[in-house]
Amino acid sequence: MATITKDTIIGDILDIAPETAPLFMSIGMHCLGCPASRGETVEEACMVHGIDPDAMLEELNKLVKD
Repeated sequence: MATITKDTIIGDILDIAPETAPLFMSIGMHCLGCPASRGETVEEACMVHGIDPDAMLEELNKLVKD
């Protein structure tokens, strides 16, 4: 998978790398299956949940490379 960026759609990440779901869940993104969250970008979701997008991207990219 290519590098995940702030503009990457969460639904696309979950489709390609379902192993990232626990990371999303651990920071309060519990509605991963709902249409709104699947269409949000990483940056939008982080803004709504008060998460640092750069820290989230670092963790996501680490997961998909392992």
